Amino acid sequence: MIEPAKGALRGAKMAPQSCAHDFLIEMTVPLMGGSWQRDRIVMGEAMPPAMAAGIARSGKIAVALSHDGMPALTQAGPGRIALDYDPTDPAPARAALIAASAQGGWPVACDPQSLALLTLAERIAASDIPVLLEGPTGTGKEVLARFVHRLSARENGPFVAVNCAAMPEAMLEALLFGHKKGAFTGAAEAGEGLFRAADGGTLLLDEIGELPLALQSKLLRALQEGEILPLGATRPVKVDVRIIAATNRHLAAEVEAGRFREDLLYRLNVFPLAIPALRDRPGDIAALAFAMLLRHAGTPGHPGWIDRSALALLESHAWPGNVRELENVIRRAILLAGDARTIAAEHIVFDTAVRAVAEAGAVAAPELVSAAPTPRSLSDVAFASEARAILETLARHAGNRVATARSLGISERTLRYRLASMRGAGMLAAAGAA
Repeated sequence: MIEPAKGALRGAKMAPQSCAHDFLIEMTVPLMGGSWQRDRIVMGEAMPPAMAAGIARSGKIAVALSHDGMPALTQAGPGRIALDYDPTDPAPARAALIAASAQGGWPVACDPQSLALLTLAERIAASDIPVLLEGPTGTGKEVLARFVHRLSARENGPFVAVNCAAMPEAMLEALLFGHKKGAFTGAAEAGEGLFRAADGGTLLLDEIGELPLALQSKLLRALQEGEILPLGATRPVKVDVRIIAATNRHLAAEVEAGRFREDLLYRLNVFPLAIPALRDRPGDIAALAFAMLLRHAGTPGHPGWIDRSALALLESHAWPGNVRELENVIRRAILLAGDARTIAAEHIVFDTAVRAVAEAGAVAAPELVSAAPTPRSLSDVAFASEARAILETLARHAGNRVATARSLGISERTLRYRLASMRGAGMLAAAGAA
């Protein structure tokens, strides 16, 4: 249950004006997770600062609710949030309240798919089995991995994350499994490695599909036997680590291509969790936007709200970059809004598309002129990529400029300007995109 503060909004007899937030709470609480979320939030009206500070010191989040002024979601201090909202427009307020309750690195979820995923992840956290997180880049796989760790019996142990694609193979082996002093040139000191650093806790292997085959066999042994062999060592070292692996690849296809060990896939794939792309869970977009507003603004002098027109734009976008792209858009909107108290539609500027996937059966788009010079500078490469994205999007919309501009997140005027620039640069056939 949500714990009541003075001016409690559930389960307490208060003056009639204190019950004005009941509707908001009743429509929001069912969307909240179990004890990890509901037991962490304390809501009240006109909450005294000393009380809010005491709640925050106890590890909970104090949310002071009001609808007396302009809508705003602000950070009043560590663990202290003020939510002023319009009671005649409760949907944005619900999204803002969900965002507030997720403070501290917890998942933000409103969409039924996400809520079901978190319920399943909460059950998996109670066990000690390996977990495989699958989903496109930028969907929040590390956030979900931390969620599983925090709800597990290992929550007081370390959580260690490593991106397997970010390190050369030779360094990655020493980083993961450790090394003895003098094991290789430059090894002036022994290194314990991330497996031992995560002993008693959780090790997240992000982008595990990039792990070299030679290291996959060592990882398989660590999973099967609970022991590792540091570089230069002759005796294995016992470790007690839960493995969470994450990938944006289809590992079964990688097995077929000979790039991933089948036995390692079976060992990891005990209970896979698939994280949908952001476009497939539109119910999360508003709450995520408010969470990012709270993270990057949330203080006086910055915008404190996102209006309906801006939210509608966000919810209609395809989000090829997923949650990372959404964060970029919100940070950009905060800067564009300046001193304004609310982010409006004119402050929403989407990332320029860097690629587009043509759908089967799409109407043929105007083609780039094959005789165009090969781009050499970085600006030429960016221009060519943008041109191809525009043409492929035009094809998907059968040449409809209005739909194309909306899909790309630009105005029709900007689209016309881009097409004219492409023609002027000799990159567009004379008959194309007239």
